Amino acid sequence: MDDIEQLIEQLQAIAQTGKHYSKDVFDRERYDQLEVVAKKLTTKLANNVTPEQLHIFFDADTGYVTPKIDVRAATFKDDKILLVKEKSSGEWSIPGGWGDIGYSAADIAVKETFEEAGIRVTPLKMISIKDMQKNHYPKKNLNYVYKLFFECTPEENDIHSGVETSDVKYFSLDEALKLNLSLARNMPDDFTRAFNCHHSKQWTTYFD
Repeated sequence: MDDIEQLIEQLQAIAQTGKHYSKDVFDRERYDQLEVVAKKLTTKLANNVTPEQLHIFFDADTGYVTPKIDVRAATFKDDKILLVKEKSSGEWSIPGGWGDIGYSAADIAVKETFEEAGIRVTPLKMISIKDMQKNHYPKKNLNYVYKLFFECTPEENDIHSGVETSDVKYFSLDEALKLNLSLARNMPDDFTRAFNCHHSKQWTTYFD
């Protein structure tokens, strides 16, 4: 199924990019037809996809299609990692979210941690840059995603939940791996790699 989803993503990217660059009316019609086929295939494979989600995936982004960026901030204190509990699912995750225009990836790590855990942090190292598809994260959206993990250090101690979170705590690696984790946001190997990075004096960024 993952291979089929990847092929549909490629069809959508070809159609959308072709429509943006093509100056020939007949070529644009063919790319429109290709996009219709991709939408139909997506609808058949993804039972829970709404028309609104299809619109966001196929129509909201124009021009040359590129992956979305998900940034995660692994913040450590006393050899424990800061995690937040998502209100929407009751699952635990490393603070983070989508990249925003006008912010660097490191800025997003700082912003999301403040919004979700109530403290300001300073990014120290790039832990990993991962292709969500290649690493078999459960997908909750139709986008092709790169996941960036930063190691951060806290500048404040007064952690507290935010609008989208119901709890905030520091956990050891063993404690974290026993939690009900949001696997679409962070897999067990992300935690192991984050702790390895934290313990390393000369860390080499992991990438696919």
